[in-house]
Amino acid sequence: MATANAIVAQSGGPTAVINQSLVGVVETLRNDDRFGKVFGARHGVAGMVADDLVDLSSISQNQLDLVAATPSAALGSSRDKPDKAYCERIFEKLRDRDIRYFFYIGGNDSADTCRIVNEVSDESGYELRCFHVPKTIDNDLEKNDHTPGYASAARYVGLAFMGDNLDNRALPGVKINVVMGRHAGFLTAASALMRRDSEDGPHLIYVPEATFDLERFTRDVQEIYSSLGRCQIAVSEGIHDADGQAIGAKLISGEADDHGNVQLSGSGALGDLLAEHLKKNLTAPAGQKLRVRADTLGYPQRCYPDASSVDQEEARAVGRFAAETAMRGDLDGSIAIQRAAGDSYKANITVVRLTDVAGHTRHLPEEFIVDGRNISTAFANWLRPLAGDLPAIGRL
Repeated sequence: MATANAIVAQSGGPTAVINQSLVGVVETLRNDDRFGKVFGARHGVAGMVADDLVDLSSISQNQLDLVAATPSAALGSSRDKPDKAYCERIFEKLRDRDIRYFFYIGGNDSADTCRIVNEVSDESGYELRCFHVPKTIDNDLEKNDHTPGYASAARYVGLAFMGDNLDNRALPGVKINVVMGRHAGFLTAASALMRRDSEDGPHLIYVPEATFDLERFTRDVQEIYSSLGRCQIAVSEGIHDADGQAIGAKLISGEADDHGNVQLSGSGALGDLLAEHLKKNLTAPAGQKLRVRADTLGYPQRCYPDASSVDQEEARAVGRFAAETAMRGDLDGSIAIQRAAGDSYKANITVVRLTDVAGHTRHLPEEFIVDGRNISTAFANWLRPLAGDLPAIGRL
C-alpha cells in the first residue's frame, strides 16, 4: 500500500503494562516512512465512532517511554462490545481517514471486534489490516501461555498474600482474601507464589474451575484451623456452585454490563458472606478466641505501580511484533506469547488466527488444581519466571 494512516486503541480493564504495548505499536510504525499519521482513539472503539482521536505521530520518544512505564490505559478504555452494526460505523470512520492499519489492545472481546471489523472491510473491498494485541490480567486468552498484564497482577497478588500471611502468623486467626477472576483461576492461583513451607498461607485456594460447596469449605477451614491455629484462604470472585451459579452473583444486585456480567469486583459481599458463615460454624482451638476477617483485593490488582520487569518487556514486545507483522504484509491476526520448551524460561511471540482467540476463554489447567481446594507447587514454578525479582523472607 501507499503511505497510509494507522490507529491504535485500548479496551477492557486497565493493567500495569498495557501502555507498554501501546508504545510498542506506535514507536514501530512511526519509524517507518510508509506511514502517515498514527492515531490513538480515546476510550477504545467509542472514540473511533466519535472521532475522538489524538495524533501520536509527533510525541517525543521520551514522553512515550514515560507513558509506557505508567500504569492504566493512557488513551482511556472502553467496555463496549460492538456488534456488526457498531463495527460498520467503526469501519466507515477508519475509511474516511484513510486508515489502513487497526491495532486493538485488549482481551478476547477485543479480538472479536478486530474479527468483525476485518470482515466488514473485506466485504467492502477495502484493505484494512486488523491486529489484536493481547492484554488481560485474567490470563484467559487461548493460544497464549500467558498474557501481558497477568504477570504484574499475579506479582501483586502473590506479594499481598505474603504480607497477609506474615500478619496472620503474628496474630493467628482465619483470613479470607477475595481475588479477581470471573471464569479463570490464574490470578487467584498466584496467591501461592510466595509459599515456602507447609505452614505458609494461603492454606486453601478456591478457583472458578472447581465447584464450590459451602459445607465442604467449612470442613476444609476447620481442618486447617484445628491443626495450625490459623488459616489463610484465597477465593476467586467467580467461584460457583454445582449448578454453575456464581456465589457472588447471588449476593450482589445490580444491572449487568454489555457483556452480560453482573459486577463482582469492587464488592465485599462474597468475603463478608463467607466470613459470617465461618464465624457461626467454626470451633476455635481450646483457649483461643475465634477471629475471622475478610478483604477483597479489588482494583489495585490491575494497576499497582510495581510491574513485573518481565511483563513490561513482553508487553512492549507484543506491540512491536503486531506492528512489524502488519508491515510485513499480514492482513489480520492475534498476537500470542508462547513458552519455549526447556528448563530455562524463554518466550516466543507469534501470530495466531483471530477466530482462535475471539470469544473463547482459557481456563486454569486441571493439573494445577489440588483436590478442588489448593494449587500445586508446579503452578508456582510456572509463574515464578514471569513475576520478576521477588523479596526474600526472614524468620526467627
